[in-house]
Amino acid sequence: MKLVSWNVNGIRACLNKGFDDFFKEVNADIFCIQETKCQEGQVDLEYDGYESFWNSAEKKGYSGTAVFTKIKPLSVKYGIGIEEHDKEGRVITIEFDKFFLVNIYTPNSKRELERLDYRQVWEDEIRKYLLNLNKTKPVIMCGDLNVAHKEIDLKNPKTNTHNAGFTIEERNKMTELLDAGFVDTFRYLYPDKTDCYSWWSYMRKSREKNVGWRIDYFIVSEDIKDKIKEASIYSEVMGSDHCPVGLEIEL
Repeated sequence: MKLVSWNVNGIRACLNKGFDDFFKEVNADIFCIQETKCQEGQVDLEYDGYESFWNSAEKKGYSGTAVFTKIKPLSVKYGIGIEEHDKEGRVITIEFDKFFLVNIYTPNSKRELERLDYRQVWEDEIRKYLLNLNKTKPVIMCGDLNVAHKEIDLKNPKTNTHNAGFTIEERNKMTELLDAGFVDTFRYLYPDKTDCYSWWSYMRKSREKNVGWRIDYFIVSEDIKDKIKEASIYSEVMGSDHCPVGLEIEL
């Protein structure tokens, strides 16, 4: 089974930059996107053989998630059931026979870390949510989690220690999640692989120089880690400031 996740930074813009070509070429069983930045009816995006599910933010042109799946779902849930966290269209959970898929777009702590306190609360609630799902069946969670977990996961760790996405608080929350019984699939297969990033600033030719961050993930329940076949970063795929990431797993 092949899964792909991509923060498209506005699906309408990304459609003009090759989204269709990549979607068809990669031929994923499940394709998740984040930061759709659109409301229902603003984009007509259907693919043969896929069902699609969209969760939009209340605020127009902001946040939002979507999932395209060839595999028929048993159920679909939008948000995590907490109103404070569910206004921005950041979570879609799809139940399948053998696992839950959770597509997540984690809030950015923003400049001056103005949203860091909220982010900490979010992380605790998401962890509880995933652990609760995991009691029933394994979880595959993906998305833009807006954190580079370790120094190996960004080009310039020393100069970013106090910046959003690499604060000790955010990194510790990722550690808590993994310690609770989850696995970062890319690092599970490639613990020491360097210069592997999924996001680059539009400034200073960052992508051209590969000055990036790995902040897009597939994370799975620990009890299915031996089913992981491959974890990919499609760094050559343009169309957004993020590139897609992938997971092949046999369940």
